[in-house]
Amino acid sequence: MTHSPDPADPVRLLAVRDTPLPLDEVYAAVGDDAAGGTALFVGTVRDHDGGRPVTSLGYSAHPGAEAELRRVAEKVAADFPVRALAAVHRTGLLAVGEVAVVAAVSCPHRAEAFAACERLVDDLKHQVPIWKHQVFADGAEEWVGAC
Repeated sequence: MTHSPDPADPVRLLAVRDTPLPLDEVYAAVGDDAAGGTALFVGTVRDHDGGRPVTSLGYSAHPGAEAELRRVAEKVAADFPVRALAAVHRTGLLAVGEVAVVAAVSCPHRAEAFAACERLVDDLKHQVPIWKHQVFADGAEEWVGAC
């Protein structure tokens, strides 16, 4: 888990955890008096995928997932006027309704915060080596790569 000790570093909190994700910790990590907008994304396990009922998900992460998450976060911070950024992803077995990922970005203005948070979540999903194992109601299972 990364907590930035440098207040000049906009990347404030990054983690891959096997415990429930507290929204308040992520939101608090991106607090900044110079930010006029904060975008917070919460991804939860839904009860279906592709028209099929889902009963649970399991997330697994490569040992280098946090390092890749940092690379993604630093790129977002370089491409947008980010004041503060945080992202935490869950691993382990999750039930429908549980929180799988929380990301937040603070920027001077709301449009920038929305755009930066969307990019952070999209890049996390496509570039960080976290894999999803879905279990369907009919007993079928499916692995989905990179988040």
